[in-house]
Amino acid sequence: MSALPGPVPVPSPRTRRGATRLAITMPGLRRALPGLRRVLPGPRQASVELVAGLVTALALIPETISFSVVAGVDPAVGLFTSFVISAVIAFTGGRPAMVSAAAGSMALVAAPLVHAHGFQYLMAATIAVGILMFLLGLAGVARLIRFVPRTVMIGFVNALAILIFLAQMPHVFGHGWRVYPLVAAGLAILLILPRVTKAVPAPLAAIALLTLVTTTFNLDAPTVGDEGALLTGLPLPGLPDVPMTWETVRILLPYVLALTAVGLLETLLTAQIVDRMTDTRHDPNREAWGLGIANLVAGAFGGMGGCAMIGQTILNVSSGGRGRLSTFAAGGFLLLLVLPLHAIVGVIPMAALAAVMVVVAAMTFEWNSVRPTTLRRMPVGETLVMVATVAVVVPTHNLAYGVVVGVILAALMFTRKAAHLANVTSVLDPEGGVRIYAVQGPLFFASTGELVTAFDYAHDPPRVVIDLSDADVLDSAAAAAIDDVLHRYAGRGQTAEITGVSHASAALLRGMTSAKAASS
Repeated sequence: MSALPGPVPVPSPRTRRGATRLAITMPGLRRALPGLRRVLPGPRQASVELVAGLVTALALIPETISFSVVAGVDPAVGLFTSFVISAVIAFTGGRPAMVSAAAGSMALVAAPLVHAHGFQYLMAATIAVGILMFLLGLAGVARLIRFVPRTVMIGFVNALAILIFLAQMPHVFGHGWRVYPLVAAGLAILLILPRVTKAVPAPLAAIALLTLVTTTFNLDAPTVGDEGALLTGLPLPGLPDVPMTWETVRILLPYVLALTAVGLLETLLTAQIVDRMTDTRHDPNREAWGLGIANLVAGAFGGMGGCAMIGQTILNVSSGGRGRLSTFAAGGFLLLLVLPLHAIVGVIPMAALAAVMVVVAAMTFEWNSVRPTTLRRMPVGETLVMVATVAVVVPTHNLAYGVVVGVILAALMFTRKAAHLANVTSVLDPEGGVRIYAVQGPLFFASTGELVTAFDYAHDPPRVVIDLSDADVLDSAAAAAIDDVLHRYAGRGQTAEITGVSHASAALLRGMTSAKAASS
């Protein structure tokens, strides 16, 4: 730090001790948290950030309540979770302007755990998810998101949309005929109002109007209050009441792994969307450990798991949010709106929330991916990967399973395709009596069979040159295949020489081949 101009007063012993503590802690704080200049923008941008946060908070309320119902917990749990995660991730996250809260993808994964073992196990799982995300972020695992193919991402998003849609069906059917016109009216408002004006968020208008209708005419329809307790105060931190046994670990482990995978995948996918919208870049590892801290805090306060929300993030950025203040404001406004209005929230008809979530599902689905023109252009293998991802997720209700299957299937198809990229051509030098083989393309375990059989051992002259200038030896299987080729020539009394080996390929070939390899 540069010295300040002018005389510097001598601090008192108490001040000196405080300054020493401050000097010790501030460097770590600066590394862990963004600078105040990045959190607090100028007055003009700050007003834009606050407005964007308010609009996002209004859109968060209905979806958060709906996702709480999907997970099988009280709406209060989802609402407070959204506040905590938004507030914490605003400081710890690696993607400014991205909104994280109690998300539908994680609610879908958590629902079976809550139904089978109760809320305390969900609380324990959320804490464990936070710890695991934090460790994965520190280890740099988040950067592996680039290995998830785009077709798997599309399948993930489409499967999420389908599950969100299916989760609304119990709130639409089986409650009498009065629910149907309410849902239809809600859908009409959500689809028509944005075409007329964007001054009022369509989800808020639909919920307000349908609530007014049901309370005015005293319609017998399920309400949010019927689903459980609402947020009337701030909970205190605590530990989950679960037995500390291996049986508990056995129960929690699959859910913890699935929640972690789904949460990180949706978060990093959303971060990439914001990168494209704002022409900026995010820090995936920081986003991972930052989300881990947010989930750890949320779990300690009795919350459910959360991650980035695609719809709310797009709304925040579209409303002008570019910094961390908009993310923090979204959580803060949500809390300020819900605490004094819990009585009103309790009479919101579930039909209104179902209508909101149906539209969210429709907006989440990548319709372009299933258009006939797209399917005709897309390779059959990529279409198969996308369909397989969805086909695994929908019956299992586990997004992580679909991603794993999709990645494995995509890797197998890529391996099959890459195996045929290697090419071997040859020319005969009649004067020198030498046949020169030129090998091109990637050489790895899947291409070794074709590589070994590409040489004409029986009819080649006594001296053979194998040129690897345009080839890359990618693994030990390819190096072993080249060694096999050399042994076959040696067994016939012929001499084979390798030339044009790159430094990276030479490292694999060294010690595994019988002939001299000349590096390029």
